[in-house]
Amino acid sequence: MNVRTPLPQDQATDDFPVTPANRVRRASTRGRYDRTTIHAILDAALLCHIAYTIEGRPYCTPTSFWREGDYLYWHGSSASRMIRAQAQGIALCLTVTHLDALVMARSGFHHSVNYRSAMIFGQAHAVEDPTQRLALMERLIDRIYPGRSGIIRPPNTAEFKATTMMRMEIETASAKIRDTHVSDDEEDYANVPAWSALYPVTQILGEPSLCPRQAPDLPYPKEMADFQPGARLDDVMAKTYRRTFGT
Repeated sequence: MNVRTPLPQDQATDDFPVTPANRVRRASTRGRYDRTTIHAILDAALLCHIAYTIEGRPYCTPTSFWREGDYLYWHGSSASRMIRAQAQGIALCLTVTHLDALVMARSGFHHSVNYRSAMIFGQAHAVEDPTQRLALMERLIDRIYPGRSGIIRPPNTAEFKATTMMRMEIETASAKIRDTHVSDDEEDYANVPAWSALYPVTQILGEPSLCPRQAPDLPYPKEMADFQPGARLDDVMAKTYRRTFGT
């Protein structure tokens, strides 16, 4: 059974509703609410952080995830307190941040970083149908490594039982982006002789370290063409997302 839930084409660029929860208040001009921007930030990410409360205590858990339409998916151990709590439909806040640059200014107040971030609100539920769960387990792999679920061993009974797949509809969301060079008070340019600059920051793929027990003469998978040493991780994740989901 297919559990993909893409948005109709005529809704693809609609803004998410602005609520007291997701409204960007500080530096509000950096705020974005359109699906195109928010989806792009999500799809270029491999990891997110999910915040929630259990018995009044706050928790924030990093985990891998992916998006399909206006739904987000992740997995966890079936015995995990995090997963058991989230499966009850508690309120969640899922965040993603890409660090793009360090900005050195002429005052401490104007030192900053460039970034792309998204904050997502919703409630999650465990996927119960076995066929849907298996399909999601395969897409968890294919989202990062396109087509790989078709050549690796499928989960055995114990692995399948030990893994819970989670699904969350995006109720509302916002993005916040800073993409600005050094921006000082006008008088500081003339009066503060401090060396100032912007340092771009990226995560870069290195050379692969092959498994020492790899079978000889295996060709490099054509589906891994984007995994080139020196490639930006966020660019690769965006490309592999499109390879797997075609959007």
